[in-house]
Amino acid sequence: MKMSNIPFGITNWDSIEPTEHEGDTGKALWRTQQFDSIRVRMVEYSPGYRADHWCEKGHILLCLEGRLETELADGRKFVLTPGVSYQVADSAEAHPHRPRLGRSCLSSISRGNATPARA
Repeated sequence: MKMSNIPFGITNWDSIEPTEHEGDTGKALWRTQQFDSIRVRMVEYSPGYRADHWCEKGHILLCLEGRLETELADGRKFVLTPGVSYQVADSAEAHPHRPRLGRSCLSSISRGNATPARA
């Protein structure tokens, strides 16, 4: 990921108006900033949220609080807890997001805009 045309700046995530995104169950609140071709989001999932798609977009994802289960298309499962991250390239391994044990709050960095892949 090459970062260019981004001057030094700070982001107060509490000041960014969230947008609501429905899942198969529950909802996700996205606070999004775009820096050139880099999209950075802080996402908060409601308890019971289940993604309505398999994502094929690359991410660097850091769990800030809660617990997030990610299942890959081949059946492997990974659990993120606060301070744990994952990274995956574009079109590498499809993955939905499924928070567990209450709400989860995550920071996600990707290039451009995500394009969901339907299951």
